[in-house]
Amino acid sequence: MTKYLKFDTPAIKHAGDLASDYGLENHGLVHLDRVFWNLPEAALYEEAVFRGEGKMTAGGPFLVHTGKWTARAANEKYMVREPSTEDKIDWGEYNRPMTPENYNGILTRLQSFLQGEELFVQDVYVGANPNYRLPIRIITDRAWQSLFARNMFITIDDQDELKRFVPEFTLIASPSFRVDPRIDCTRSETAIVLNFGQRLGIVANSQYGGEIKKSIFTVMNYLMPLQDVMSMHCSANVGKEGDAALFFGLSGTGKTTLSADPKRFLIGDDEHGWSDEGVFNYEGGCYAKVIRLSAENEPEIYECTHRFGSILENVVFDLTSRKIDLDDDKLTENTRISYPLEFIPNSVPEKMVKSHPKNVIFLTCDASGVLPPIARLDEHHAMYHFISGYTSKIAGTEIGLGIEPEITFSACFGAPFMVHHPFYYAKLLADKMKKYNARCWLVNTGWVGGKFGVGKRISIRHTRNMLNAALEGKLDKVEYRKDKLFGFEVPVTCPDVPEDVLEPANAWGNKKEYRQKYDALVSRFIENFKLFAKDCPPEVAAAGPKRLKS
Repeated sequence: MTKYLKFDTPAIKHAGDLASDYGLENHGLVHLDRVFWNLPEAALYEEAVFRGEGKMTAGGPFLVHTGKWTARAANEKYMVREPSTEDKIDWGEYNRPMTPENYNGILTRLQSFLQGEELFVQDVYVGANPNYRLPIRIITDRAWQSLFARNMFITIDDQDELKRFVPEFTLIASPSFRVDPRIDCTRSETAIVLNFGQRLGIVANSQYGGEIKKSIFTVMNYLMPLQDVMSMHCSANVGKEGDAALFFGLSGTGKTTLSADPKRFLIGDDEHGWSDEGVFNYEGGCYAKVIRLSAENEPEIYECTHRFGSILENVVFDLTSRKIDLDDDKLTENTRISYPLEFIPNSVPEKMVKSHPKNVIFLTCDASGVLPPIARLDEHHAMYHFISGYTSKIAGTEIGLGIEPEITFSACFGAPFMVHHPFYYAKLLADKMKKYNARCWLVNTGWVGGKFGVGKRISIRHTRNMLNAALEGKLDKVEYRKDKLFGFEVPVTCPDVPEDVLEPANAWGNKKEYRQKYDALVSRFIENFKLFAKDCPPEVAAAGPKRLKS
């Protein structure tokens, strides 16, 4: 920046005050103009505003527009196929291999590209449990992305600790650097590449903050299970009695909303580890969707949209008044907010608990409108549904999705971020649940009375009441019916929920159409599980649904 403008930016005089002795030359980054080390939030605000990276809005959030990429570039993710990890990675649709030669070519050009530039560094931890935390380094050429890293990961206040800091994984994010499909064998000019052998990752040609967050989550999903820690795409909270609960689900299924319960304490909203010491958050912050967010339904998150330190991505605002419009989706359905976890009043300060989950909830957004709103799963049903990961992708969470939800199966409720085979995670989860006597529930937050466009979304009030009943043990003694197709148990009654809500067929005017749609969904489950059956025990495959008899 200074080489063009010829005058100081706000943080130049203290850019190196919090520098690590382990310099960027260790990552092949040399001949740099200047490095801004571990700047705090206020300094990053000043730098980002000075550089024209975004705008401050009413109340203090920093708002950015991320350009072409307003969601994850799911098809542009790669992993380097190298000897030390080749036999451990489940290669396929989400774990696309890249040769070491192509990776080295990209890295070399990136290192050359960044010469003479100004970079921002955050040395942080991922993982709140000191016994499992991973020291990571986030290097960016955007001040606001450095602020994003501070929000999303666990920061260090001690200057001596920062000075001694040595990362065990480093991610370089450069939105202005483009790969070349002609020589790099990529699908486009954008690439997210992880090299576990070198402990180095690259995010090229994307400003979307979620790529930084999910790249590090993918790293943890590889490393933690090797230490017998269940790595999970889930939110987590805990009651006053230490009764933790896990909420699995893809973006848009309600993980953030349902875990932010004012009667319970939030451990985290998206990524966690479950060790024999308890549950711990990987992150130091939250990254929530805010499209059509309301103060009435989600007051804690809504409050963060008007608070200094939050980052708003692709939210529409009025330049004159600086007021934001959370209902406007003209830029994307996937409007986002990043904020520190402590912004939520009832969050757990330590970001971890030494108790074990009593309840594990699989959240699915059933766009076909046929699944019951809640069901109890036994061990094998739990493994089957965890491996299946049925839900509907909600518009905006990935590039290319339209307005209508897309029925999908995402193994482990987060297939794009899982590195090992899905059964590896399912077995680890089942072992933890069995060891610590956790109950498992399938909760449908999707549609009733018909598919998307015909029926309506299940009432959030009913969903909360069913969840509260499950978490408080009120569903332990009620009567259950066995679902004829899926075989899991569905409660016949639930406190504060009308009985007809628990039987989805009641909301359909045409019962024959309901049965046909339900049977069609079963066939989708059966076809999907064929991808995994050969690597699963027969009792898990047998826990799958059965087609409707004519």
